[in-house]
This record gives sequence, structure tokens and C-alpha cells, in this order.
Amino acid sequence: MSSCCEPGDLDAIFSPGRAESEARRYQKRGVVGESRRIVQLLTRRGIRGRTVLEVGGGLGVVGLELLRAGASHATSVDLSRSYELPARRLIDAAGVAEQVDRLVADFVAEGDRVGAADVVTMQQVVCCYPDPDALVSAAAAHAREALVITMPGEWPWARVAAVLINVWPRVVGSRFRFFVHPTRTVIAAAESEGLTLERREKGPFWQTLVFERERGVA
Repeated sequence: MSSCCEPGDLDAIFSPGRAESEARRYQKRGVVGESRRIVQLLTRRGIRGRTVLEVGGGLGVVGLELLRAGASHATSVDLSRSYELPARRLIDAAGVAEQVDRLVADFVAEGDRVGAADVVTMQQVVCCYPDPDALVSAAAAHAREALVITMPGEWPWARVAAVLINVWPRVVGSRFRFFVHPTRTVIAAAESEGLTLERREKGPFWQTLVFERERGVA
């Protein structure tokens, strides 16, 4: 399966109300959880002057924070239309409209509409897509320097959580499903595009994978 959904198919789960709630939380608390971890990792790595691509970026807050840290441009691609209005308000409030692009699309099917970036991030996105090979390969191919992924670890409680999470989408007729994909599959997909796993951090539920491309190799 190379494509997941059409834009709008996931709006029953990632609803306008949810998007507005996330925007208010960000305005109050800033980036939290795995988003903060990604920002910290990339800031320490060196983000000044770099371009950023968020695949499944939602509000695009990772990109906004990296712009504040010195990134030159941020692009966010997401399947849900619900994030567009609150995301635009956050962009305008930050005064970075000329440095941000947004696209509502299935990245696997329409990734050719998006240019490569120095750094690509996928925060809690692989778990929402049925074909990890296609998604990770597409993201890795767009990464000139680094790819950062957060995804569930293959722990028993993660698989139980996936079963419970998927009850509501079935009830409301959404195409959204939550997956606990094999980590080895994700690593192999990134490596197939010339990236190397440089760091893996394991948490109670989520894990963070940091891939790098050898300098001079594109």
C-alpha cells in the first residue's frame, strides 16, 4: 500500500476542535513531550541556517521552534485539514509567514510536490500510516542531512494501547488506524535511502530514532 488517505479522511479523529485545543496548549506551554525532545536534539546538533520538513506536522510547532532556534525555513505536510487555520494563526503570531510553507496531502503519494530539506522530522507519524516502508523511504529521500522519527516501541503495552486506540476510529468510520510497526522495518527503509542510524533513545512508550546522511552524499 503506497497511499493512505485523501486529505480530509482523518478529520473525524484530528478534528478542528482537537487542533484548536493543541494550539491553545502550545501557546500556554510551548512544545512538550516528544516534540520538545526533537527540538532539543536538533538544536544541539546545530539547526542554524538549516531547512526543516515536518511530515505529518500537524500544527507545525516543531518547525516554529526550530525557526526560533535559527532554522531558515520550515515546511509542514499533513493529511488533516483541521490544523490549517490554527496553524496559520500561530505562524502569523510568530511573524514567520515568509519562512513557512504548509501542504495538506498524503506525503507518500504527493511528496514530489515538496522539495528536499536539510532535516526531516516525523513525530508520532509512522504509527499512523499503514505502509512504513513507503513513508519512511519517502521521508529519508527528502533528508539531505538528518531524519528524526518518534514511534512506539515494540512493547506489549504498546500493542494493547493500539487495540484500544483503534476502537473509536472504527466506531466513527474513520480510516485512521494506530500501528506498532517493527523498528527494524523503519531502520531498513531509512538505510535504503542512504541514511545511517546514529542514535536511538527508548522511553516508556515512544522511542526516538536519529538518522544521519554521510556528508557529501545526497
